[in-house]
Amino acid sequence: MRFTTPAIVVALRPHGEHGAVVRLMTPEHGLQAAYVRGARGKRMRPVLIAGNLVEATLSARTESQLAHATIELCHSRAPLLSEPLPAAAIDWVTALTATILPEAQPYPRLYAALDGLLAAIEAAPAASGWGAALVRYELLLLAELGFGLDLTRCAVSGDRADLIAVSPRSGRAVGATEAAPYLGKLLPLPRFVGEGGEASWPDILDGLALSGHFLQRDLITDRAVAVGEARVRLIDRLRRAAGVA
Repeated sequence: MRFTTPAIVVALRPHGEHGAVVRLMTPEHGLQAAYVRGARGKRMRPVLIAGNLVEATLSARTESQLAHATIELCHSRAPLLSEPLPAAAIDWVTALTATILPEAQPYPRLYAALDGLLAAIEAAPAASGWGAALVRYELLLLAELGFGLDLTRCAVSGDRADLIAVSPRSGRAVGATEAAPYLGKLLPLPRFVGEGGEASWPDILDGLALSGHFLQRDLITDRAVAVGEARVRLIDRLRRAAGVA
């Protein structure tokens, strides 16, 4: 096995005296783990930072063998690590991707969405500019792993208009009339999730509450529980940025 691919660094685990096992999100080969010689040396440390875009050449004698990789930096997002909110967001989305996805399964839509989210975090002057993209990425990850929400029509009436809430049990949308008696038991459905467009701070926080409920229920379980702490830190910082106690 040998291939060269663009990739996003999503995790790094020290291995041996100087090397590390790096997890890379790739467009055609999915999540890939590979050993990088000298990963903790002065030259490679700045390259193997979570969120960086790299070009990786992976090779292994068999499909079951841990690949070896040579990696070249294409674009560094290291400067963002000095900014608390962008750093927390990158920490969360890369840790989530590295922990939840099965290895070597292609998810081209997720790769494109992650690349777009990281670019938005880098480009936007404030978190309100990338919060909606974060919600969409979390919902897409749920969908790609078989836990997608049905937000296209009301679970009760079948209507497609005026959808304002989601059942926390079924993950199906509910219209305004049908939701009215149960609003305290339903999750808010922000307009931008179904219709696109800009999102206000309240919409972003409602969107994160929606995706977070199903992430916690369906994906952040067992060995993945620890990764949820990164999301808790991020949400706390986002709420403070939004002026919510």
